[in-house]
Amino acid sequence: MPKKQKSKLRVIPLGGLNEIGKNLTVLEYADDIIIIDCGLGFPDEDMLGIDLVIPDISYLEANRDKIRGIVLTHGHEDHIGAIPYVLRQINPPIYGTKLTLGIIKNKLEEHVLPCTPALHCVHAGQTVRLGAFSVEFIHVNHSIADACCLSITTPVGTVVHSGDFKLDITPIDGDMMNITRLGEIGKKGVLLLMCESTNAERPGFTPSEKKVGKSLEYIFTTNPDKRIVIATFSSNVHRVQQIINVSAKHGRKVAITGRSMLNIVGAAVELGYMTVPNGVLIDINETKRFKPEEITLITTGSQGEPMSALYRMAFSDHSQITLGRNDLVVLSSSAIPGNEKLVGRIINELSKNGVNVLHDAVVEVHVSGHACQEELKLLQALIKPKYFMPVHGEYRHLAANRELALDMGIEDRNIFISDIGKVLELDKKSAKFTGTVPSGNVLVDGYGVGDVGNIVLRDRRHLAQDGLIVVVASVDVDARLLLSGPDVVSRGFVYVRESEELMEEVRALATQAINDCLDRGGRVDRMELKTCVKDTLSKYLYTKTKRKPMVLPVITNV
Repeated sequence: MPKKQKSKLRVIPLGGLNEIGKNLTVLEYADDIIIIDCGLGFPDEDMLGIDLVIPDISYLEANRDKIRGIVLTHGHEDHIGAIPYVLRQINPPIYGTKLTLGIIKNKLEEHVLPCTPALHCVHAGQTVRLGAFSVEFIHVNHSIADACCLSITTPVGTVVHSGDFKLDITPIDGDMMNITRLGEIGKKGVLLLMCESTNAERPGFTPSEKKVGKSLEYIFTTNPDKRIVIATFSSNVHRVQQIINVSAKHGRKVAITGRSMLNIVGAAVELGYMTVPNGVLIDINETKRFKPEEITLITTGSQGEPMSALYRMAFSDHSQITLGRNDLVVLSSSAIPGNEKLVGRIINELSKNGVNVLHDAVVEVHVSGHACQEELKLLQALIKPKYFMPVHGEYRHLAANRELALDMGIEDRNIFISDIGKVLELDKKSAKFTGTVPSGNVLVDGYGVGDVGNIVLRDRRHLAQDGLIVVVASVDVDARLLLSGPDVVSRGFVYVRESEELMEEVRALATQAINDCLDRGGRVDRMELKTCVKDTLSKYLYTKTKRKPMVLPVITNV
């Protein structure tokens, strides 16, 4: 009998490569699959009307019986945001730390799901067995509490997934990243390291979160006569804790505004990740009872999001807060790539209203949650992997991380820059790419998930760029007669009142096109009439205006 072929470990990223966000990686061995993270991304500028982007999980749907669980590294949207949408199609058990699951529970309350999700709380240092895999959660520092990297024991060797991390020697929560445990795992031998790449282009070390605390202390000390409004990422509970601490020290009350900020701070306080001194936290409606200089506002909107609390304050659209010369706004964040214009717009609007604005370029009010080059090299030195796969980043970030691996002595042939849907197969002695699985983007627009695709987006871009002309007519195909119309309606193409002559010519051409089509011999159907009108008008309008509006014939057969 021939010797039975041994299974190989398959590593399949379904998101998070060549992009920022939408992190989801699949590990598959024989009949067992585990999913690492399940995040969402935000739409590009050309994705008109799209709210969110989530990974295509058609491969997981086809293999749902193999899935043993989803393991989560931390509670940021780019790692957990797609869970409510994915749970509509598959319902594996979910494993995450206490704060991560607390944030997920709040999210799931906004969604109606076909099944009750099984949420399993784990803590750093704990190991869970999922089919052929054993997953150990290891504490790391990040810009959200309860973040972990994962050490995954498989039948062919150990895989370490870094999650998002940085090495903070003086973290707010008192626990440094567990480099001791990572070193122990590295000594035993690691087959593959999947390492985040977000800051792989930045030299040195990422500063400690406590550096922000010193900047906040300076800001509060030098602005005792101003109401201070601080915008930051809602998930950064350590940053929010520092703001509350320094406010209490200076005798200020703290009000929180913004839906996501209220949700996450509520979960963090309830689960013990934040402590608020008695009497410091007040409702936003109570702020009028105090002098402006006695108030600190913590708000969402650090990325300039048009519906955020800070945006509404800046444009005088907030129901409780109006900003003016006696206010100081602190943007305690850095602009995510692509959001620079939105952030600039808010700064400009605040400045027009006489509001003083401080941001990271002016004073150190933000530090990254991601490892810079020296920390990435430290992780590689601790883990000593045989194979290396950079993850979490655009191609330039992945390439920069690859260069660091080369500097650390990993052979070029053992470094794999992958892509979404690409399959890396490993055994104890080899690793190679072996094909692809279905993958891509699923677009979320309102309540619709996946019902907007490339064709709809193409039509939206067409409408946005060139406008629309609708031609409405009634015909009797059997009698070969045009009964009424055609009426021409234009939207977003030309201003009709100033282009009456053009519209009359369009109407005359449409009439001629319909009559010519009806006068031809042979069978005539509505589709043929529509095509005739569309082709005639498109050619004419391009000749006259050098524009290509969408021509939409609506022809009824009476």
